[in-house]
Amino acid sequence: MGRLLGPACRNCRREGIKLMLKSIRCETAKCPMEKEYRNNPPGMHMWRRGKEKAYGIRLREKQKVKRYYGVLEKQFRRIFRLAERARANTGVALLCLLERRLDNVLYKAGMMGSRRTARQAIVHGHIRVNGHRVDRPSYLVQTGERVGVRESEKSMKFIREQIGDEGARSPQSWLQVDFKKPEIVVMTLPTRDDVQIPVEEQLIVEFCSR
Repeated sequence: MGRLLGPACRNCRREGIKLMLKSIRCETAKCPMEKEYRNNPPGMHMWRRGKEKAYGIRLREKQKVKRYYGVLEKQFRRIFRLAERARANTGVALLCLLERRLDNVLYKAGMMGSRRTARQAIVHGHIRVNGHRVDRPSYLVQTGERVGVRESEKSMKFIREQIGDEGARSPQSWLQVDFKKPEIVVMTLPTRDDVQIPVEEQLIVEFCSR
């Protein structure tokens, strides 16, 4: 399985926004985006960069979404092909499919501090969907499915440590969360309004369709 290696904060600096890749650290003053002397694109010659052209603008939108959801290029292309076959707008369908990823569901429900931690929990076998083990972070949840935790002391301890204070981050409206069990119920499928990252999806469609 491919992994995303390298410094996470560098990705936020390159895209110019907080991608929330380091859990609670991104919400504190330790985040590089909060420091004026580091709130700029990485690289020693960043001040010499000229104005981005149309290709670069569309590329940056695609890279922003890839890094936000933590997917590789091959995974992103596979999801884009699924979005092309959807009846809805391709850009909106793409974002909604990314929102339905199991690692994103755990993060948006407030059970994990970051999507990277959620992927770790899934791959290590701590997560169950409708009572069955699912070890693929790319699994797309469906309406009515229940996402729970393996009934073992080790798994429960790991999840409890990640949840922490229940009021740390409220789950989104399309998810019903019971922190005591813990369990997540997918009430409805996510919509475009549930996407929290500022992105122009039409630019991504234009880039991938060229």
